[in-house]
Amino acid sequence: MSTAYTASPFVGKTFGVTVSHLNKKYGGVPVLRDVSLDVKPGEIFALMGPSGSGKSVLLRHIAGLERATSGEIRIGEFDAADPDTRNKVHLALVFQAGALFNSLSVYDNLALYPREQRLCPESGIRERVMHALNILSLEKAARKFPSELSGGMKKRVAIARALVMEPELMLYDEPTSELDPVMSATISEIIATLREQTAVTTIVVTHDRSLALGIADRIAIIMDGQIKATGKPDEFKQTKDPAISNFLNPVIDLKNPRFKQLENSHE
Repeated sequence: MSTAYTASPFVGKTFGVTVSHLNKKYGGVPVLRDVSLDVKPGEIFALMGPSGSGKSVLLRHIAGLERATSGEIRIGEFDAADPDTRNKVHLALVFQAGALFNSLSVYDNLALYPREQRLCPESGIRERVMHALNILSLEKAARKFPSELSGGMKKRVAIARALVMEPELMLYDEPTSELDPVMSATISEIIATLREQTAVTTIVVTHDRSLALGIADRIAIIMDGQIKATGKPDEFKQTKDPAISNFLNPVIDLKNPRFKQLENSHE
């Protein structure tokens, strides 16, 4: 067992992700429809789309938490649906709500995975945990419990816990939800900085326009379970597609409010 921990343990070992003709149905209702995309090794890739568009469902498939109705996802050369892939690729998923254990301190939340997996002696676990906390300026929070943390600190602790796993693929589900604009910008900066430090491939599901346009190398827009467009941030800033433009730059129209349009669409 190794006790060593470095800031860039997997540089040169990052994995790309390929989604090929993925379909998912729940009770016969299609949620993902013929989704195909490529995420390059080491890039930050943002998945954006309206609520219910299927982006979080796609993320869970990449993480191996769900099985597709048809199609496949490969992480490097490995099948994402194969449980054995988790032994070949270090994958970390940062959940929208953080998913911290309220009965454990911040330190013990971070130490839980390496302890359960017996990755190294306790001295090595402490080195991993404190290194991750140090990266995110959370050293003083080590002995606190989740109930004592602000929303922004919980998000940072969840990211620190993922770092302890020394990931080669980082998945974030709405990492800036329920945060104020300044803390949202801080989390965006953290995601970008971690990619620079570790070269980790990063996929972010987000509604946050500033995050996606500010730090992503490429963005995919999902609507109604289908990939509407994929491109670089600058391409979306100049888009002429009315559906994408309305999603990224909605205009408040009190004379023709959207909720009235939604009412009519369901009649």
